[in-house]
Amino acid sequence: MAVIHVVLFKFRPDVSDEHKSRFVTEIRKLKSLPCVEDGQLTVGGPSITDPIERSKGYHFCLVSRHRNRAALEEYQASKEHHDVTSTYLWPFKEDVCRFDFETDDEKAIATLINGKVNGL
Repeated sequence: MAVIHVVLFKFRPDVSDEHKSRFVTEIRKLKSLPCVEDGQLTVGGPSITDPIERSKGYHFCLVSRHRNRAALEEYQASKEHHDVTSTYLWPFKEDVCRFDFETDDEKAIATLINGKVNGL
């Protein structure tokens, strides 16, 4: 059973666009970790939700796929993950929301992560 990892990121108002852009660049590199199944990690933002208030001010969202809970734990404990979050996220964040779930719906989740879902 696969694990889907979803994280919403909200930065403090004083954080520059350049810093946020660098954060996104660096966190996207985590897709190369072997614990990310088939490189399925995507980061998106800003929100295009209408009305925008429903996005609760979050700037970016990360969605990744892992073979199982152990692979997600490996991802969370990796040096690369630690380096990105400790350098570009934790000192600058206003809020972070994480939601992980298990699924056996292989096709729907792969489609979601690859950005090919319509009507969501």
